Amino acid sequence: MDIQSILEQMTLEEKAALCTGASAWTTTPIERLDVPEMTVSDGPHGVRRVPDVTQMALESYPATCFPTASCLASTWDVDLVRAMGEALGEECIALDVDVLLGPGVNMKRSPLGGRNFEYFSEDPYLAGELAANFINGIQGKGIGTSLKHYAANNQEFQRFSIDAQIDERTLREIYLPAFEKAVKEAQPWTVMCAYNKVNGTFASEHDELLNKILKDEWGFEGLVVSDWGAVRDRVAALRGGLDWQMPGPQGRHVEAVVAAVENGELDEAVLDESARRILRIVAMAQATPKGGDFDKEAHHALARRVAVEGMVLLKNDGILPLKGQEQIAVIGHSAENAHFQGGGSSHINPTFVAVPYKELQALAPDAELTYAAGYPTDDSFCQELIDEAAGLAQSADVAILYIALPTFKESEGYDRTDLDLTEQQIALIKAVTAVQPKTVVVLNNGAPVVMSDWIDDVSAVLEGYMMGQAGGGAIADILTGKVNPSGKLAETFPIKLEDTPAYLNWPGGAGTVRYGEGLFIGYRYYDTKKVPGQFAFGHGLSYTTFVYGNATVSAERFTDSDGVTVSVDVTNTGDVAGKEIVQVYVRDHVAGLVRPDKELKGFAKVSLEPGETKTVKIALDFRAFAFYHPEYGQWITEDGDFDLLIGGSSADIRQTLTVTLDSSLDLPCILDEESTIYEWLADPRGKPLLEPIYIKMEAEARAMFGGGENEHHDTNGAIGMDIMDMFNDMPLVSVLMFQQHQLLAHPEDIVAGMLAQVHQA
Repeated sequence: MDIQSILEQMTLEEKAALCTGASAWTTTPIERLDVPEMTVSDGPHGVRRVPDVTQMALESYPATCFPTASCLASTWDVDLVRAMGEALGEECIALDVDVLLGPGVNMKRSPLGGRNFEYFSEDPYLAGELAANFINGIQGKGIGTSLKHYAANNQEFQRFSIDAQIDERTLREIYLPAFEKAVKEAQPWTVMCAYNKVNGTFASEHDELLNKILKDEWGFEGLVVSDWGAVRDRVAALRGGLDWQMPGPQGRHVEAVVAAVENGELDEAVLDESARRILRIVAMAQATPKGGDFDKEAHHALARRVAVEGMVLLKNDGILPLKGQEQIAVIGHSAENAHFQGGGSSHINPTFVAVPYKELQALAPDAELTYAAGYPTDDSFCQELIDEAAGLAQSADVAILYIALPTFKESEGYDRTDLDLTEQQIALIKAVTAVQPKTVVVLNNGAPVVMSDWIDDVSAVLEGYMMGQAGGGAIADILTGKVNPSGKLAETFPIKLEDTPAYLNWPGGAGTVRYGEGLFIGYRYYDTKKVPGQFAFGHGLSYTTFVYGNATVSAERFTDSDGVTVSVDVTNTGDVAGKEIVQVYVRDHVAGLVRPDKELKGFAKVSLEPGETKTVKIALDFRAFAFYHPEYGQWITEDGDFDLLIGGSSADIRQTLTVTLDSSLDLPCILDEESTIYEWLADPRGKPLLEPIYIKMEAEARAMFGGGENEHHDTNGAIGMDIMDMFNDMPLVSVLMFQQHQLLAHPEDIVAGMLAQVHQA
């Protein structure tokens, strides 16, 4: 396809129509120029291809329902994520889909988010790594992806209109990096904008986000598509960087674009650029022939592998794996009716569904299994079901409770109001554990639940998440020890809702939500504020044990451009094979701006036989040590010491190394009329100019306010409890006002002269 030639032949009306969908799932074809339509489909954990592209809500063709993102992220396995992407690409080819709408990489700002099951993590580094590999897996098959929802789509409450108020540094360090990494390392064919506003502007019209950051700064080459129904002003959206509006048809918006070009409101070059981007992706889609079939059994087996590696063993008093108990009481509606995916646009019509009860029966043929429902599917309370289950548990050797958070508590479209299981489920757990101390709880949910009411009374807890169609088998694999669990949490599980970082700022009101917690979401908050969680970010148990040793670093002193590589020996000291996820966090000793206690900057999953030792190496680059400085408008590093924390979770640090970074940056001077004394002393250009004045200031201050000879005196600004503390955070010009009777010039003129010197240096 000769894109430039086609573009030159297209009429204004055709270009406007191309930039709007023809149906719920297709682009507008230009038949006279042999431009075909392109078909997209909901994802991200399966292909929701509907038979009639003019409809949105019809049941879709059968496809593999893989585990949702919350489970997938807990694998921490980039190769497995890529393999799942490849399988999704194969199914898209078979089902005649050109672009799969996923992955979702928004941050889990609060565990109350109704769509959290579709998002990877509370950590942008982990989410970005997983997203890049997911995209590369799908696109390696010649099928496009749609990275979503850009940006700050972190709640369902008023999601079509809420204004997310986020400071620049928080946006850059928390809410954009996963998108940035995915774009730079995988170049998704499309990026989907969010419904919400960001700092007063709809994401669909956001020139700063779509044009300046995404396209210009990050080098995004694909097209920007709206979330379905996100566009309010089509002309403003085109100008803001939104290339393709969905769903279609939207005749009124097409006419508005034509009129805007004709009356000079919209530069036709803007429309041409969007049309060019769409034509390029349509051409890429047509390069992959569609049709055929996919291997349903192989993909089901892969879904089981993803589920088993994503499930997290949260607690185990030694009861697991099951040791051939003769009688097992299987309790819970979801044991017979698998709860494996969330509600909403990502709902998949599965090719098979593994029933947890039957799968456990198949792997424990010598055990006697009995079943009780335990709880209803609605929100009613039924004591009879609880009594029946408790009686069954009391007469068994062990009880396994399958507890699924019902759709009426968790789904796309609305946020959760609490982190609790249902009243019936909590009462059920308490009743069973009262008569059977050997109780295992298996959870199926998309995001954390609080457990403090019952966790001390159960012997084990397995977090199964929304496990996909093969998850019932994966649960059985772990319970019986066929597979050693290796998943680790990609999010913190709090003790109570009130402990969560966004609690006081959630979900907002009057059309606005303020991200008042700033950088401190997830473990960044819990670790920095020293708030205990139920289970830490990165936590996950195994049936074996791992020892870390011989931690080394490639250089104890290094430059940010070179980076460093951390090495650590990991030994399986148990009796069974297992996989460990090694995590590396970075802690800055001293920084010019506040930073979290530690931040994840590298990880690796390693497989070890009993007694085996492997050396894990994790490279740390410039961004591992940098933070975004809004005054410089860029990512910066600073000279100084950093701790490299190596461990099995954010709360389980096994080895610590300290290194020294020499920044290679030559930053511009940002001193101005309101800069404080501390800022002048921290600036390499400003410090030499200020030091002589500073000495005189200090002498004057001591004479004015008193002070002994033994008090600390340090012209670096780190003065501690000293008389100058009251002045260091004042603007230099303000302090000079107190001394102007001794000065040869007015304080404002003195500061102006100093600024002229530092900005010329």
